[in-house]
Amino acid sequence: MPEYTQIMAKYAHPEVLVDTDWVKANLGKPGIKLVEIDVDTKAYDAGHIPGAVGFNWQTQLQDQVRRDILGREGFEKLVGGAGITPSDTVVLYGDNNNWFAAYGFWLFKIYGHGDVRLMNGGRIKWLNENDKPLTTDMAAVVPVTYQVTQVHLNLRAMLPEVLDAMRKDWNLVDVRSPDEYTGKVIAPPGMSETAQRGGHIPGAKSIPWSSAVNPDGTFKAAEELERIYLEQKGVDAKKHTIAYCRIGERSSHTWFVLKYLLGLGNVKNYDGSWTEYGNVVGAPIEKA
Repeated sequence: MPEYTQIMAKYAHPEVLVDTDWVKANLGKPGIKLVEIDVDTKAYDAGHIPGAVGFNWQTQLQDQVRRDILGREGFEKLVGGAGITPSDTVVLYGDNNNWFAAYGFWLFKIYGHGDVRLMNGGRIKWLNENDKPLTTDMAAVVPVTYQVTQVHLNLRAMLPEVLDAMRKDWNLVDVRSPDEYTGKVIAPPGMSETAQRGGHIPGAKSIPWSSAVNPDGTFKAAEELERIYLEQKGVDAKKHTIAYCRIGERSSHTWFVLKYLLGLGNVKNYDGSWTEYGNVVGAPIEKA
């Protein structure tokens, strides 16, 4: 068994990951749909995997009036418009180690899509492999009617539950940079979404999202992830867990690691994250 296959097999849910070679071998096959979601919303147009559609996280995955995720009807329209049926295998990938690809995965799971996966290593791994094709051609899409039949809002944490989690001593995992966690900065350089106060939710553990990835962007082996999250950082696998960052995309990445790679039972993504919490009047905050 190849080394990579052995590594994959040890994850709690290895079926949610595919490697770049698998994607190349399955290009154009019926029932397999590729979706690119990037932090840099112009990256897709500069070159993407043949047949992939591109979703814009700012304009397509967010409610454009309320601060909220894309609603059920909007999700049906977006996904159906991309030619994706509920029975399709959806493979997501993107830049920045799959930040927003993981966010897309989270949304697909909220709206009950059965078979959705991440391409391990994301866009950068594909670009760094000489045998992997790129195109600037738009994917040929035949729109379909997509119907959501189940919604799993239990994958999402809202502010009241976060406040309650502090009292219940749940795992709160802050996946931002150490400087964001301590309150030295409120947002990374160049990021416009911000908050009135810096710091972190009381009791939250600082485990930057990057703790989970190798230099090539792939996820670390299960044993190493267990050592980092459970042994070194003290995440209690028996407790409920909420991950958060600044706007919810980096925490989606960690949510994916904890729920699908390590197999923790009740893991939620708090997508309101620090841009909500850091603006709430009277919310308790810790620094340093």
